[in-house]
Amino acid sequence: MTAPGPQIGSPVGVIAGGGVLPFAVADSMQARQIEPLLIGLRGFCDPNEIARFQHHWISIGQYGRLKRLLRAAHCRDVMFIGSVVRPSLTSVRLDWGAVRVLPSVMAAYRGGDDHLLTSIGRIFEGEGFRLYGVKDVAPELLMPAGELTTAAPDPGHRADVAKGQAVLAALSPFDIGQAVVVIDGHVVAVEDIGGTDALLANLARLRAQGKIAAKPGRGVLVKAPKRGQDLRFDLPTLGPRTIDGVAAAGLAGVAVAAGNTLVAEPQAMIAAADRAGLFVTGVEA
Repeated sequence: MTAPGPQIGSPVGVIAGGGVLPFAVADSMQARQIEPLLIGLRGFCDPNEIARFQHHWISIGQYGRLKRLLRAAHCRDVMFIGSVVRPSLTSVRLDWGAVRVLPSVMAAYRGGDDHLLTSIGRIFEGEGFRLYGVKDVAPELLMPAGELTTAAPDPGHRADVAKGQAVLAALSPFDIGQAVVVIDGHVVAVEDIGGTDALLANLARLRAQGKIAAKPGRGVLVKAPKRGQDLRFDLPTLGPRTIDGVAAAGLAGVAVAAGNTLVAEPQAMIAAADRAGLFVTGVEA
């Protein structure tokens, strides 16, 4: 059992969105003797899983309530984890605490997701909170370098990976997405607001319609954070669902940024990839 680093207090406020990652992070924190206080976002966080931990609920827009909950629990240290669909400002019911910072929130909405998250992080820091990422509290959930699977990329796949990395680096200033698909040197799909699952589902439809000439078993999904991205927020995520999408799209495997990609349910993910004959590899920038 590893003791927490001296810079991280306990408890840590975990603002939890959807998916399994908030709970994987909370389990890891407890194993490291850091007590998590989960703040579940209504409509996103799983009510059954959050019940395993000390927790509270908030709705998006209840910034004042969130601050009160964190301060009452003596949580100076905070992290954000889990999936959240960006709501429209008109659908958010702001409390007085949120109204006070509304000009900053509206300015944050004018950019892409990375700009939004970084701006919200600055609002929290301005209130005296310290923000941490998965690297700080649960580093074992990050993708290691090298292959996790029986299958490994061949030289052609590695060339596709290199091109995918270059494409993502070039797109970074535009804050578009964190994934691209390259097949035999051709960029065939770039992630947009629909996310990786939608990208892969569309690729499977195109293949079924005969619009992708490459035979199945070629091509790579490449995922990496945007260059210059605040790595405390919105890291690329890989899990069993991604593997199912890669298999349905007829690709050969997945390459993700080592040390900067979250791995959800790693054992199930590796087993699914091995069954499908896909490779999963962590690559350096």
